[in-house]
Amino acid sequence: MQEPIYVQIHNQIKQTIAESKWHVGQRIPSERALAKKFNVSRMTMRQAIQTLVDEGILQRKVGSGTYIASQKVQEKMSGTTSFTDIMLSQGKKPSSKLVSYYFAESSLSEQEQLQIDSPFSVLRMERIRLADNIPICFDITSVPADIVTGISRDEIVKSLYHALEKHGYQLGHAFQTVSAMLSSEKVSELLQIKKGTPILRLRQITMLSDGRPFEYVRSQYVGDRFEFYLER
Repeated sequence: MQEPIYVQIHNQIKQTIAESKWHVGQRIPSERALAKKFNVSRMTMRQAIQTLVDEGILQRKVGSGTYIASQKVQEKMSGTTSFTDIMLSQGKKPSSKLVSYYFAESSLSEQEQLQIDSPFSVLRMERIRLADNIPICFDITSVPADIVTGISRDEIVKSLYHALEKHGYQLGHAFQTVSAMLSSEKVSELLQIKKGTPILRLRQITMLSDGRPFEYVRSQYVGDRFEFYLER
């Protein structure tokens, strides 16, 4: 059975992008121009374009046109994977910008999430995480102070997971919850986006192999630069 015309056009455009004939960030011709090029109705062309938009290959910008979307960084929501490893696995250069780094008495929320019975010293740090120098997320990480004793600040800021493994800790599983929200003024400035931009909020509790929680993270990801996916 022959594929519908709009699917054939979808495939041709996708192939054009794959062959780098159209580049990331480039504005594509108008629907009218493309309909004329492919000798189809505008409705058929609109179906093909919308399918590519739904797949995240194209991106519509109101009042501007349709563009080749930048490839989003992806994280599979299973197991425990460091931001650094995710970036490296996708051929991107990971880096971090430290916003704050200090030790403080744990809050009630940190005590609950890290299973601390009473006020306890925790390391609290704020970082901007980047891929190829593009801000991807802003996170606030809390770690019991005794776990990072003897580990340098530079090691922790660069990659907490790598630092812990280097110092003999074995990482276990993680619990994650994801929700949607709009960026605040502070986060918008840090991530170089407009205030009120849609973002993904991730809360994660990560365990050591013995079951002890060692990390409580509150992250905010730029919605059009990052996506989570599930694998069953």
